[in-house]
Amino acid sequence: MKTLLLMRHAKSSWKYDDLADHDRPLKKRGEQAAALMGELIRRHSLTPQRILSSTAKRALHTAQLVAEACHYEGRIIATRALYGAEPDDFVEVLRQLDDADELVMVVGHNPDLEMLLESLTGEMESLPTAALAQVSLPIDSWKELKEDTPGKLVHFWAPTTL
Repeated sequence: MKTLLLMRHAKSSWKYDDLADHDRPLKKRGEQAAALMGELIRRHSLTPQRILSSTAKRALHTAQLVAEACHYEGRIIATRALYGAEPDDFVEVLRQLDDADELVMVVGHNPDLEMLLESLTGEMESLPTAALAQVSLPIDSWKELKEDTPGKLVHFWAPTTL
């Protein structure tokens, strides 16, 4: 079994009209929510062995804040393939992981993550900013992962409900 944590980036700022979407930073409230979710991950013993993130500034900053709060010791793998991604894009990236990584977190965007969650679990779940979904996957190797792998939504958390 593999475990996949899907996290939508925290609340971003729309303060700077001239910034491209890819370059939008987090709001202060987003920074606080990301740290809160990182602490939740640590308290539930879900610190990942690998963190993957979209290259968008708000997603990467979310991943960094979560990593610090949950005491993640590895490096964050930032990939442009997770920005504006379809479920098959996520699967392609995840299939390249080392099988020693049993617990992996992906930090990305909507509707991308909602589509992936539905594809893997059959459940339609709204992912507000900084929300976290824990998915159990019945695979032994990441190479076995497919868009329709029958995963199970184990837990769902949103900062506003904590």
